[in-house]
Amino acid sequence: MWQKLFIVIVFIAIVYNLGAGLYFMMTDKGSTNRTVNALTRRIAISIALFALVGISIWMGWIAPHGVVVR
Repeated sequence: MWQKLFIVIVFIAIVYNLGAGLYFMMTDKGSTNRTVNALTRRIAISIALFALVGISIWMGWIAPHGVVVR
C-alpha cells in the first residue's frame, strides 16, 4: 500500500512542477530561468519515478497487473 501512495505523491510533484513551469512561463516573460528549472525538475522526477518503478518490479517489491493489450 505504501508503494502506491509514494507513486501518487511523486506523480503529484510532477504535475505541480509542470504547472509551476507554465505559471513561470506566463509571468516571467523569459526574464528568469524559473521555467527551465521547474521543467528540469519535472523531467528529473519523472525519470527517477520510472527507474524506481522498474527497479521495484525487478526486485519483486511490486507486481505488474498483467493486462495484455492485443
